Amino acid sequence: MSEDFMNGLVEVVDAGIANSIQDLGRLGFRHMGIAVSGCLDSMLARCANALAGNPAQAACIEVRAAGPKLAVRRGPVRFALSGDLSATLVRADGDTFEIPAWQSVTLEAGDELHVGFLPGGVAYVAVSGGFATPVQLGSRSTYQRAEIGVPLTLDAQIPCAVLSPEECGGIGEEGGYFVASPWAHAEGPIRIILGPQDDHFTAASIADLLDGEYRATAQSDRMGMRLEGKALAHREPALADIVSDGVVPGVIQVPGNGQPIILLADCQTVGGYPKIAAVISADLPRLAQVRPGQALRFAAVDAVQAAQARAAQEAQWRMWAATIEMVSGPGC
Repeated sequence: MSEDFMNGLVEVVDAGIANSIQDLGRLGFRHMGIAVSGCLDSMLARCANALAGNPAQAACIEVRAAGPKLAVRRGPVRFALSGDLSATLVRADGDTFEIPAWQSVTLEAGDELHVGFLPGGVAYVAVSGGFATPVQLGSRSTYQRAEIGVPLTLDAQIPCAVLSPEECGGIGEEGGYFVASPWAHAEGPIRIILGPQDDHFTAASIADLLDGEYRATAQSDRMGMRLEGKALAHREPALADIVSDGVVPGVIQVPGNGQPIILLADCQTVGGYPKIAAVISADLPRLAQVRPGQALRFAAVDAVQAAQARAAQEAQWRMWAATIEMVSGPGC
C-alpha cells in the first residue's frame, strides 16, 4: 500500500479489557533481556491481516476479553476480524450492522466499530495498513511489563492507511468485502521436543508427561500458562533448580512442585527451573486458544518432524489465503 494513503486515523473510544497492539514479535533483542512479545496466535493474526489486505507482519489488535470500540476519524479504512469474535458497525447516521468474523468491512469517517466480547482464547482486529504505532526495537508489539509499545488506551489516536479509490471500487456500485472460511488449527496432542534438561526428571515422569493429561489453570497470561496434573518428579530435589540459562516461548519449565509451566510470548529471557521439553513452533499458536480447565496432551517429536510440521502449516496457510474472495455488498 502506497505511503500516499497512510493518512487514515482511528480513535479508541473504549479500550475494552486485556487488549493490546501486537505484530509478529520483537526479534533479535533477547540478549538484552527484551521479550519477543508479538501475537499469541500468529496464524489468526495473519488471517486478519490478509482479510484487511495487509502483509503478515502488520500490527493488529489482540483481543483477549472485551473488545475495543474504535472510531474512524479519517477514512475510508478497512477492518477485518479473525477468531471467535463479532462486532457491530455503527454508521455515522446511526444505522447499525452486525459484522461476523472472517470478513472485512469498510468504514468512513464518523463510523464506529464496536468489537464484542471474546468467550476465550484470543482473536484479532486488523485495519488497512496496520495500526501504525511507533516502531520500538524493530516492532510495534506491546510488552506491558517493560512499558514497550503503545498501550491501547481511551482517546488514543492511531494512524493507519486509507483505501485508495481503486481499493474502494470493489464489485459493482455497492463495492465489496473480503470473506474466507475460519482458520482450522491442527488437532491432536501438542507436539514437543524433549530437553534440554529432561535428564533432570525420572523416566516415570517423562512417561507421565507423554501419556497423561494436564489442564490449563486460570493462572495464565501472555507470559506463561500454568498446568495442573500428575506432578513431574525430579530425580533428586537438588535438580529442581538450575543455574539460570536461556528460555524461549514454548519452553516447558518444571519447578519444585512438579507442575509444568509453558512459557508464552511475553516470557522472560532466562530461567532457573529445568526445562523438560519445548513446544514446537507450529503448535505454539494453538496454545493461545486454550481456555482454563481445558485438557492438554503431549506427544514427543524430533527436530525433523518439527520442521515438517512447520512446512505443512505454511502450505495450509497458502491454501487458506488462496480461498479469500471478494463478494459484492456495502463497501465504500
